[in-house]
Amino acid sequence: MAEPAVRQAGPADRPAVERIVRAAYAPYIPRIGKPPGPMLDDYAALIAARAVWVVGAPVAGLAVLLPREGHLLLDNIAVDPAAQGLGIGRALLCFTEAAARARGLTELRLYTHALMTENIALYGRSGWTETGRGQQDGFDRVFFRKELLDE
Repeated sequence: MAEPAVRQAGPADRPAVERIVRAAYAPYIPRIGKPPGPMLDDYAALIAARAVWVVGAPVAGLAVLLPREGHLLLDNIAVDPAAQGLGIGRALLCFTEAAARARGLTELRLYTHALMTENIALYGRSGWTETGRGQQDGFDRVFFRKELLDE
């Protein structure tokens, strides 16, 4: 089966992006005690900055990629709960690696909330290395990096 196609989000994708973020992160509110960081982001601005990538028609998943000095930050990745298990998250992670390589970068970074234990386990299984834990923007975060080896 072919990997789902990933494309840059446009203004018309904003409602779907915001819906998916709400659906994907709302279950964590009781655990964390407040909305997770991605629920607070300005997706109109992120889309205008060409930082949001989507997959599916209709949109079923998204990734927010932010270029940083020496690496690409995977600031958010979310899949519509109704589309989980279909390879969309895997396609977005593969795309993220390809996007970093296309920019000549050899490192990806991300963070997740310390109470999002499912995400921590997933990133570990996906080749990411935990680099630390700490407070950032009022959240208890777990930081990861992934070194991109030559293909």
